[in-house]
Amino acid sequence: MLSNPEIQSIKNRFGIIGNAPALNYALNIALQVAATDLTVLITGESGSGKESFSKIIHNLSSRKHGPFIAINCGAIPEGTIDSELFGHVKGSFTGAIEDRKGYFEITNGGTIFLDEIAEMPIGTQARLLRVLENKEFIRVGSSKVQKTDVRVVAATNVNLIDAVQRGKFREDLYYRLNTVPIAVPPLRERGSDIDMLFRKFTTDFAERYRITPITLTPEARDMLISYNFPGNIRQLKNIAEQIQILEAENKVPIAPTVLVKYLPNYASSTRSMTLLGGAAGGANGPESFNERELLYKILFDMRRDVNDLKKLVLKVLNNEAYGSDILREHDGLFNGIEAESAFTKPHSDTKLLPSHSQHQPTVSSQPTQSTTPNIIQISPYDDVEDIAHETAEDESLSLEQKEKEMIIKALQRSNGKRKYAAQALGISERTLYRKIKQYDIEEE
Repeated sequence: MLSNPEIQSIKNRFGIIGNAPALNYALNIALQVAATDLTVLITGESGSGKESFSKIIHNLSSRKHGPFIAINCGAIPEGTIDSELFGHVKGSFTGAIEDRKGYFEITNGGTIFLDEIAEMPIGTQARLLRVLENKEFIRVGSSKVQKTDVRVVAATNVNLIDAVQRGKFREDLYYRLNTVPIAVPPLRERGSDIDMLFRKFTTDFAERYRITPITLTPEARDMLISYNFPGNIRQLKNIAEQIQILEAENKVPIAPTVLVKYLPNYASSTRSMTLLGGAAGGANGPESFNERELLYKILFDMRRDVNDLKKLVLKVLNNEAYGSDILREHDGLFNGIEAESAFTKPHSDTKLLPSHSQHQPTVSSQPTQSTTPNIIQISPYDDVEDIAHETAEDESLSLEQKEKEMIIKALQRSNGKRKYAAQALGISERTLYRKIKQYDIEEE
């Protein structure tokens, strides 16, 4: 393994930014294999920087003074790719008015980078295999075998093993290409590298357009790092350019409410939302996204309250001697809860807990003049699923009530100004206006 100073010097030379362990490991492999003539297969998602690794390998090899050509196999039509790679002779097909050299002949003594190698037709794969094994090729329409000394670096963003199993890629070619594999990590797995790259891009664009570089608040930075970046570095660079140009007049750090406008499908493309099992899917418009964000906040609050209640009930059941003290400490959790008459049936195994406040549920269906404290009867034979079913019926109403309360509070804090209330809630003014009408909220 190479030392950190050696890797850092290579990063500085080729403009590689980041310190993620997976990135350093990939660079270490590239630096070690560069001095050899081995075939290299670079794997990684589209936009993750695979071509940069091919240039590093070429420029650090003994072929650095030879030609380097990068070819996108998916961009060349199937009917002409053989001619492009291996050349053709005059009259070999319609339009072949003269002899033409192919890339393998032009790059003799250098390196050829075959990007999107999985898109190469099966017939062309057989020709490439011959070049790799014997360093020879035949032009289209010719019978003359020609020699070439070319190093091949290939790259793909698909699983070649799957392509082999589906008959889309030759197995012998796969093992011939995969002499030394290099896996380039996706941007979402590089952690704080995302912030470093973003600051580098915004600074570069600020210098180009002669404007002040923008900055992010800590919350916006966390939001940026949590984004999945399906387009990887290419997407991050585009976002950095957009936000640097459009928010250049912003004299304060960019907040999450501003940044989210530049992150497509943020709710469904963040690792935090992935934990919800893809619940954030649906419409992709900014307005529908903001509504979902508001609902997520409400659901998280409700979920936390339910978990607290579960823990509290468990404590009470396990220690009924101190049940009243525990309930008194957590009085706020029972505001608005009324007892169901279904719990009034006594049972020989029923546990009794004394009531502790005016908010405590009463179980007696008949009025009584007794001074005996109200009690909750919990029978071990009562079906817990019945409670869950009853709660589910009111779930949508509770969610709407919670949403209404949040909107009212936001309006009060902003002195009735919809613009600031909408910003606090993370939704558009139009969405806020519609919600105000929907819940018949009176504005001051």
